[in-house]
Amino acid sequence: MDVVADDSSNAVEVEPGVFLTQLAAGAEMSIQHLRIEPGGRVPEHSHHHEQVGFVYQGEQTFVLEGGEAVTVGPGESYHLKSHEVHAAENRGDEVLLAIDVFSPPRPNPDWLE
Repeated sequence: MDVVADDSSNAVEVEPGVFLTQLAAGAEMSIQHLRIEPGGRVPEHSHHHEQVGFVYQGEQTFVLEGGEAVTVGPGESYHLKSHEVHAAENRGDEVLLAIDVFSPPRPNPDWLE
């Protein structure tokens, strides 16, 4: 069994105001902590990973292919299909904190490569 703490000192700023912390990863899935400061944005991208997540502070607005915006707030979860085009933004005044799970594992975001 592996135990990985959410140590904010391990957070990587992948875009201005967007911080990812890689947590535990197994053979078939991985989990990461997401923090987006107000005004922060993850650029439009897609990946072969299926993604589920849970927002526990702030609001995350997904901008889907075609421009549809879907906002997820505290206590809500979401699912993105494999290859679903999306961006993620914090349009609010509060820091967004969320957990994302990827299958298969995603140690580094594809859009960084």
